[in-house]
Amino acid sequence: MTVENQRENVRVACDHLAPIAEQHELIISHGNGPQIGLLALEEAAYEEVADSPLDVLGAETQGMIGYLIEQELGNRLPFEKPLASLLTMIEVDPDDPAFSDPTKPIGPVYDKPEADKLATERAWTFKPDGDKMRRVVPSPTPQRIFEHRPIRWLLDQGCVVICAGGGGIPTIYRPGRELVGIEAVIDKDRASALLANNIEADLLIMATDAQAVFVGFGTPQQRAIVTADPHALLAEYQAEFAAGSMLPKVMAACEFAGATGKPAVIGALADIEGMLAGTAGTRVAADATGVTFASGSTG
Repeated sequence: MTVENQRENVRVACDHLAPIAEQHELIISHGNGPQIGLLALEEAAYEEVADSPLDVLGAETQGMIGYLIEQELGNRLPFEKPLASLLTMIEVDPDDPAFSDPTKPIGPVYDKPEADKLATERAWTFKPDGDKMRRVVPSPTPQRIFEHRPIRWLLDQGCVVICAGGGGIPTIYRPGRELVGIEAVIDKDRASALLANNIEADLLIMATDAQAVFVGFGTPQQRAIVTADPHALLAEYQAEFAAGSMLPKVMAACEFAGATGKPAVIGALADIEGMLAGTAGTRVAADATGVTFASGSTG
């Protein structure tokens, strides 16, 4: 989680994003799980003051990662192409069931003895991540994006907008209409789907490490999904997807496609041009028939 390693990853992403930005309106969102976890560890190490809450740490990561994306993307685009990173607040429900069942992984992985020690000392919650343990925090459903109108205005000015980073800054209303932050990390994919809906995007792309959404992932029987109707995908295969990895992306794709009638695509960052063209990744769309796999079979 060094700055140089993060910058190198951002460079790889921007190599693929810059050509899209020259031809289309583009909004970029991003995750922040490792970064916000590292900041929480740094806060915990300084014991003279209370730890900063997750909403504040989320705002800090939005600024840091947005800066790296803006700089590296600007190095690949014409000088006159405007870029903006926007701190983005998102409202959640304080009674969301996610607050009693943390699922969002943040920070590094630990051996179980170290995780147990931190759980006792910091009152953190840990869940398995492969053969290791990782801290998890509440991940409530995003309800409203406060900055969707300025985001739309920036797009109308020809700007590439970097926003809703890390799922946005989680906020709630207290009685008396007082807006405050809350201890949570919103899922970036579901926040991005809500944003795409709000600004009437034509396409939502979720670029990740996997080439597509797979059924039976990691087994000899794994199959890549090529196209899927959102209702059929959830009804038939939701249990196939891990809560901390692919499931939020599948849920976000289905929410966007089901609500707007526009497609959402999940696939590898290296294939982002193909996903834009409709030749790569898993396409979730209301006009799809059932669930179609790369082998040609249909679910």
